Amino acid sequence: MFNVLIGDMSLIGPRPLLTQYMNLYSPFQNRRHEVKPGITGWAQINGRNAIDWETKFNLDVYYVEHISFVLDLRILLQTIKKVVFREGINAENTATIEPFNGSTNVYLYGAGGHCHVVVDVLLSEGKYIIKSIFDDKPKEDSVFGISVNKKPKGNYLIDKNCIITIGNNALRKKIATTLKTNFVMTIHPSAVVSKFSKIGNGTQIMATAVVNPESIIGNHCIINTGAIIEHHCVLEDFVHVSPNATLGGNVVVGEGTQIGIGASVIQNIIIGKNVVIGAGSVVLENIPDNAVVVGVPGKIIKYNI
Repeated sequence: MFNVLIGDMSLIGPRPLLTQYMNLYSPFQNRRHEVKPGITGWAQINGRNAIDWETKFNLDVYYVEHISFVLDLRILLQTIKKVVFREGINAENTATIEPFNGSTNVYLYGAGGHCHVVVDVLLSEGKYIIKSIFDDKPKEDSVFGISVNKKPKGNYLIDKNCIITIGNNALRKKIATTLKTNFVMTIHPSAVVSKFSKIGNGTQIMATAVVNPESIIGNHCIINTGAIIEHHCVLEDFVHVSPNATLGGNVVVGEGTQIGIGASVIQNIIIGKNVVIGAGSVVLENIPDNAVVVGVPGKIIKYNI
């Protein structure tokens, strides 16, 4: 109450959490801090410690988006009831809710072969709990025991964590532009990613991949197993660098380009948009948009596709 009187807190608002959680919040979860913390809040009257962290954050953000005198009054009255009847004090099988460790639910879109690789990365990373996998035409009931469902209707994924687990660049782009969700990146623990690099939303970096300093990786890119991105490279959105491919320093790769398995690109090369670099190709010169490149050294066989 003293904190309320001096203006640090409000009577109603998201309950303050431990300061060590600050670096663990997703952008969506961090929205709970757009209003002052409170002694009691929407999450407290809708489960308190008996609900999981994702539900708690969803309730906190709901309050931020719907704050009003009427809602505050409802929360206050419900709080009195909860205190009297001692509801929601304990979490399941424990006295209080487990500490927040940054783990939260994530939804995957696409259940093909690439999805299996991403699932392995997520399970190895341990940062997210895979809630469900969606696909236009599910051919199997599960991926490693995780349920596969038909694509959700309406705005089901809005503000939820999501990764598009589809290797095809054009299809990944099409889906990304239609989903209103919180796209998150995932990085395999064995990958080496410089803290001086920049990684975009929805990008996936697989096992043993290397991203060296000052490189900029766009949104929804795939840096596949064992791929190497040298220093000062720039990859635009929806680029796919296949397993064991290597980009030398200062390489620029346009949006939607596919670098094939084991391909090599020497330093200072500029590759256009929607280019396909064949497996094992060696790129020694700049490549225009929409080109297909094959061979050692790489030869442009067609363009303006």
